[in-house]
Amino acid sequence: MERVIAQADVVIAGGGPVGMLLAAELAGYGVDTVVLEAKAATDDQPKANTLHARTVQSLARRGYLDAPWPADNDTPARAPFHFGGITELTVTSPATEPVPLLKRPQSDLERQFEETARARGARILRGHLVVEAAQSAHGVQVTAEGPDGRRTVRAAYLVGADGARSRVREQIAFPTDTWPASVSALMGRVRVAAPDVLPGGWHRTPRGWIVSRPEPGEHRLIRTLDCASAHPDRHAPVGPDEFRREVSRIAGHEVEMSDATSLTRFGDFTRLARTFRRDRVFLVGDAAHLHFPIGGQGLSTGLLDALNLGWKLAHSVRGAAGKGLLESYDDERRPVALRLVENTFAQLALMRSGSDVDALRSLFSDVLATRDGHALISGMISAQDTVHPARSVQPSPWEGRFLENRPLRTENEGPTDLIGLLRDGRPFLLLTAGADRHLADTAGRWSHVVRTVRVPDDADLPCQALLVRPDGYVGWASDGGDLAEALTAWFGGTPA
Repeated sequence: MERVIAQADVVIAGGGPVGMLLAAELAGYGVDTVVLEAKAATDDQPKANTLHARTVQSLARRGYLDAPWPADNDTPARAPFHFGGITELTVTSPATEPVPLLKRPQSDLERQFEETARARGARILRGHLVVEAAQSAHGVQVTAEGPDGRRTVRAAYLVGADGARSRVREQIAFPTDTWPASVSALMGRVRVAAPDVLPGGWHRTPRGWIVSRPEPGEHRLIRTLDCASAHPDRHAPVGPDEFRREVSRIAGHEVEMSDATSLTRFGDFTRLARTFRRDRVFLVGDAAHLHFPIGGQGLSTGLLDALNLGWKLAHSVRGAAGKGLLESYDDERRPVALRLVENTFAQLALMRSGSDVDALRSLFSDVLATRDGHALISGMISAQDTVHPARSVQPSPWEGRFLENRPLRTENEGPTDLIGLLRDGRPFLLLTAGADRHLADTAGRWSHVVRTVRVPDDADLPCQALLVRPDGYVGWASDGGDLAEALTAWFGGTPA
């Protein structure tokens, strides 16, 4: 039996945290959104749990995180981290921003985003596996197998958030670059008989790596890494005996364990789509970029994909998008993903065995000890170094940069800050009292999309006027080109 849903604006294939966040964003803008998710319920198996600084900052701006703040509002917050198992790295964020590192299980985020998406009117269809996807000049059509048979959804746009084995990517024939696996890794939650023989932290031996993390109930989440070769079948199931033998082999002594659960096998097979958009179809998260999960960057990168694409799709659906707005998703997010792939390759190179790698790790530790080297790696891992390409003919140096949070005294809304101003997802023009008067008149012609926020001249702003995108990045600044040109590029022409 086949059932047809009335046309939606956007259909999302995949309801993991990335797909659910995108659904919540779109529904918040009033976009009719359908999510097709194969799983009947959220999967609680251990997966990603790291949110890096730029993701924490971005989710806070959109109201999804009431993230903790540094104890000292005048001092940048710091969090210890690592690069390729070198633990001298510290991730820092400005004192005006939430903490630079937040641990939240992927399953918790998925539930939160799904609850928000449903509350905003998105239709979440669990137990529906996408089997076919196609597009034409006028829209997309997606067919899924569900509990009641086949169901077809027709929409204006399709987003593939369906993970590493994305059916959308295959059906729409997105070209990709791939790199074969070269390492073998296992993960599992176990109870260790003698916890002192495998304390928490990173352990490097001549045979590989063990990462041990204590968990509630006397369990540990343990990951192993063997850099010698890839497993011949990365999809083969892992049994408790194999897991115990591998942990013991790498440790160099017998490690007795019991109550093994959540056993999985993974490697460094890598895939990067050559484009994240094909006409009416987009890829986000693992469907677009798959890499070895070192550095905890995958979840954060996927969520930033969703936050970048969400407002652009919404403006396009609502007819308030400039020419090329949807193309900017690929222009902005694919370079970030490529850099992510490259830094995971670099981290794995630092984790292999051999005297040459020992020398490289020693040198890299020295680099991390320098201010510039440390800032480079910290910014890359946390995505705080992301600067989007400018779209203006005469861009300001601030265009494409993330605007750091700061307290503001606004004319109409009283005391607030940048995070508070972005909660409603609407772009705005920050205008100081001394800014050119014609700027307010120009912005007024786009008042159906952009609001004007007036602040005193003593506001801590880099320019007298700034156009702030819904994702917190600067779209135009007054030391650049023409405001009307920028507003047209982002949000289309003004009403007649």
